[in-house]
Amino acid sequence: MKQVMKLLAVAMLSILAAGCATGTKFSQMSSSIPPVRADEGRVYFMRSSSLFGAAIQPDIRLNGEVVGESKPGGFFYVDRPQGTYQASTSTETEKTLSFTLDAGETKYVRSSPSFGLVVGRIVLDLETPDKALQELPSLSYIGTKEIARR
Repeated sequence: MKQVMKLLAVAMLSILAAGCATGTKFSQMSSSIPPVRADEGRVYFMRSSSLFGAAIQPDIRLNGEVVGESKPGGFFYVDRPQGTYQASTSTETEKTLSFTLDAGETKYVRSSPSFGLVVGRIVLDLETPDKALQELPSLSYIGTKEIARR
């Protein structure tokens, strides 16, 4: 019985780990990320590497456009003109975050799992630059160049 429980635990961890971000770490690619254009701002989306809620990986939308997904241990960024933006995720309910982006400014949006009524949900919050820059080096890039520069 103990061996069956161990096998089940290993299987569950393997399934959950498969959903975590893999790819180039920020620390390895930060020098190749292009600078923000003078007339745009940059928004980094990030999610800590955690098994809690790992299976919940909804799309992240910015003003209604899918720009990426909330994946444990991952980050991506988008460059956009200055303006007011609404980031959102949706599982059983939609969670939103509104913010203003100025030209030349960088914002950091953290996505985090939270308990829901039926299923978990992903909540978005603005992160301080200090905290974001401490964590980003350990996160893996999960974005695409096409979406980053629209």
